[in-house]
Amino acid sequence: MSEYGLFLSFNNQEEVFRFPVNPERIEVKEGGNGKGYTIVGLGEINTILYPKLTEISFKSFFPGRMYPFVHTDELLPPIDYINTIKGWMETRRPVRLVVTGLVPDPAQAAGGTQADGTKTFALNMAASIESFDWNTMSGSPEDVEFSITLKRYRFYGAKKVVPVKNAQPAAAKTNSRPDDRQKPATYTVVKGDTLWSIAQKLLGSGSRHTEIQKLNGIKDHEVRKLAIGRVLRIP
Repeated sequence: MSEYGLFLSFNNQEEVFRFPVNPERIEVKEGGNGKGYTIVGLGEINTILYPKLTEISFKSFFPGRMYPFVHTDELLPPIDYINTIKGWMETRRPVRLVVTGLVPDPAQAAGGTQADGTKTFALNMAASIESFDWNTMSGSPEDVEFSITLKRYRFYGAKKVVPVKNAQPAAAKTNSRPDDRQKPATYTVVKGDTLWSIAQKLLGSGSRHTEIQKLNGIKDHEVRKLAIGRVLRIP
């Protein structure tokens, strides 16, 4: 049976300590990273992107003396915990947060199930320390209250590019921009118009002239000379 506890370590656990007093609650913030756009003729849409990095925050205190609820046999002075956390932050390197223990409410469990059916919670993640605030407690000056927020750290690195000899340059890709202009529903024929030129101008391709001809019931002998002022429906 694992005991509920929070541990913070640095440099692959070369430096590690356990928070001496467990917080009353741990707040976990998960968020999406979608973006909204307005599309002509459709309205607002939402694109789903990768989720934001998980944020974990909690409050507790570093005791100045041994209390019955302290969960470590090697209790350090509060200033030692404070200096350790501040020192890790100054390195600009990630730390590792480990949370283990029992969860009273099985609905909140995110770890697993022990042999006796007890639900457990477990968390092990690399993180950056986003904020760390502390102050002395009124009525108990030897104790130090604190609040801390950590954000999941995702390891990344640049990849080395190896040039290939005698490689032919790839053809440049051109991405045509979508035409979001509203197309007219009708068109009035003017002097010099042909079905081909109308299709090219309004539909983007002269080869679509047969669509206009069919939609408007234009006979083959009428194609050669369209009546000026005639109103055509556009597909």
